[in-house]
Amino acid sequence: MNCQIIDNKTYVAELKKYSKKLHDLNKLHNKTIMITGATGMIGSCIIDILMLQNKLNNLNCHIIAIGRNGKKARMRFHSFWNLKNFAFIQTDVNKEIQYSGKVNYIIHAASNTHPLAYATDPIGTISTNVIGTNNLLKFASQKNIDKFIFLSSVEIYGQNNGDVETFAEDYSGYIDCNTLRAGYPESKRVGEALCQAYIKQKGLNIVIPRLARVYGPTLLMTDTKALSQFIKNSLDKEDIVLKSNGNQLFSYIYSIDASTAILFCLLNGKSGEAYNVSNPLCNTTLKNLAQKLAYISQTKVKFEIPDKLEASGYSTATKALLNPNKLIELGYQYNSTLSESLITTLKILNDVRK
Repeated sequence: MNCQIIDNKTYVAELKKYSKKLHDLNKLHNKTIMITGATGMIGSCIIDILMLQNKLNNLNCHIIAIGRNGKKARMRFHSFWNLKNFAFIQTDVNKEIQYSGKVNYIIHAASNTHPLAYATDPIGTISTNVIGTNNLLKFASQKNIDKFIFLSSVEIYGQNNGDVETFAEDYSGYIDCNTLRAGYPESKRVGEALCQAYIKQKGLNIVIPRLARVYGPTLLMTDTKALSQFIKNSLDKEDIVLKSNGNQLFSYIYSIDASTAILFCLLNGKSGEAYNVSNPLCNTTLKNLAQKLAYISQTKVKFEIPDKLEASGYSTATKALLNPNKLIELGYQYNSTLSESLITTLKILNDVRK
């Protein structure tokens, strides 16, 4: 669907606008960045930002995109495919990484990140976050890279024990590890622990952005997260289907904002530190999200019971708000509202699929 998104004027304007938050992108001049999960919601957006900066500001940053599906990658990155500073390697990060060239930075964005994948591919979910992460960290150590970015998640915090309003980076709540659904948050926790092990034992420089729930124009049509489903309903002018009472209170972030914040962590983050990536202006309930999108698309909200397969992949969290102050204090700024970014998301996706 969104293989032509990089040609969309509104999307390009958004990339330009958010890139203004990155005041020291020149640090990446002539550098090579390897990005896993390249065709995913975050990986693809990061690549778009960097390739646009190559075009506009002669950044000359070399991108090594890693993904499992070459056909999908060729469609998504058609504008870059034959450029000298872009290369795609078709491989699975669960296998040993084979690349002989120089690498300065690695952004590990490969992961199952939506409920149906957790339920139907639990082994793949865990192995990518653990085996895949270890393979990349080992490769990074051999290449003596400058910095490694491991994308983690709000889900590593587990359940809110009722003792805090928001999760700061030092919080840790309960996760029932003896469940299918635990595969994602527990494997992200192990991935973070692996990062700390490689910092200590191999001297790697590693930063860990922990992402809130992400939405935006780079979403994949296979994404089964509730908000992604709401957006798809809106695009199709269908009623927004809410499969709960909608009282869950979560932190969210626009995909372009999240991708920019990750690059900010690459440029400014301190080794060994985790940073919450969450826009406080986008904290809201699931019901309010559904109502906002229904209002924008002039549809209605209806309630529906999920089937057992869907339900097995759902988070049981009812309140998961990230405290973004650590990244804000480092210099990152959030200023886009939820309504603004939802409207822009729908505009871009509507334009792209015409």
